[in-house]
Amino acid sequence: MNTNVIAAHESNVRRYSRSFPAVFTKARGATIWDETGKPYIDFFVGSGALNYGHNNPKIIAPAIEYLLGENILLSLDMYTSAKREFIELFVGLILRPRGLSYKIQFPGPTGTSANEAALALARKYTGRSSVMAFTNAFHGMSLGSLAVSGSASTRKLGGVARHDVIRVPYDGYPNRSFDSASYIDYVLGDPGSGIEKPAAIILETIQAEGGMNTASAAWLAEIQRICREHGIVLIVDDIQAGAGRTGDFFSFEFAEIEPDIVCLSKSLSGSGSPLSIVLIRPDIDIWNPGEHSGTFRGNNLAFVTAGAMCKMWSDRQFATSVKRTTIALQGHLDRLVEKFPRAIEQKRGRGLMAGLKCRSQATVGQVHDVAFENGLLIESSGPNRDVIKVLPPITITDDELNRAIAILDHALQEHTHDDFPNDSSASHLATRN
Repeated sequence: MNTNVIAAHESNVRRYSRSFPAVFTKARGATIWDETGKPYIDFFVGSGALNYGHNNPKIIAPAIEYLLGENILLSLDMYTSAKREFIELFVGLILRPRGLSYKIQFPGPTGTSANEAALALARKYTGRSSVMAFTNAFHGMSLGSLAVSGSASTRKLGGVARHDVIRVPYDGYPNRSFDSASYIDYVLGDPGSGIEKPAAIILETIQAEGGMNTASAAWLAEIQRICREHGIVLIVDDIQAGAGRTGDFFSFEFAEIEPDIVCLSKSLSGSGSPLSIVLIRPDIDIWNPGEHSGTFRGNNLAFVTAGAMCKMWSDRQFATSVKRTTIALQGHLDRLVEKFPRAIEQKRGRGLMAGLKCRSQATVGQVHDVAFENGLLIESSGPNRDVIKVLPPITITDDELNRAIAILDHALQEHTHDDFPNDSSASHLATRN
């Protein structure tokens, strides 16, 4: 493995290359190959940016055709045929069937671009400056997004103070006996609480980087009710949990809520090409022309691939297959939790955005290393990095899923055997793949 030129010239800030020490060259579906030809099943998928797998032919074929046609690639926010078609498809195939009506803002290429725009618009709309955000949240790496993120190590970045953020407990924090929604409702209605009414409440329905903490439908519905009662803008950061990751297109569908603003990015393009949008309740769209901007908000190649992704959701068989894969994955994880109680504390997440909360960071580290050695890419999350993130492509085949779970099972068995050599659960070690 020759990485000398990369190590010599790339910044020390690089992270994932340290976790996955291989030079990758090719990818298709749920599988990625290194330059020696070794295959790996990808349960990392670009940190959730490749929900539809690598080089999905239904998405890549239109992109190749577009590139060969000398079409527009960068258009700022000018009108193009690619943008028009994407909007038509997104409204017709994603929003309208779900009874949703939003204006669409193209803020820039990344998820944090979308969150920054949403926060700025909520403040403009309400005339208030503070934002209510949750424990263990993560919303991006620009200053406004860092401010509303929960991790202390994340918030230290940037070197400036974070003002106007009210930190409140997420659903189930610190434990399930505490009703954080009732707490929020109470302090907003009590003039003696010292907590001012915020412009917005921003939340993830599943806190991916925060440890795969999952909000219940009842809690989300109550937060929406509180926002409406108090005139607060509800922003759902659906950057990692959206675009099909939970089995539905939007992660909040199961709760039957309708956020005021929704932020989408990561897998929105379906191809890994950068694209983000902000979905805005029409009466909140009070931007002045040019008031929010960004050079790369007109990525036309991403419009093409995102449109192809939307078409996939019009196929009933596709939606059914995603639901079936969701059920299969959850069943596999339930069996791992039952089989390895000394290593795994609980299953977390929802749908195809799942996690295994382990009993130590060391467990996750060892399982990660053994899994990588045997051809599976997994990553950790949580403030203590003690949660194994399980993010297969939503298009993964049954065979790929079964092979990946077998590798994960083997990695957990190796850990259990090393830590508890006399434990009966380690007595049937699988053969390395």
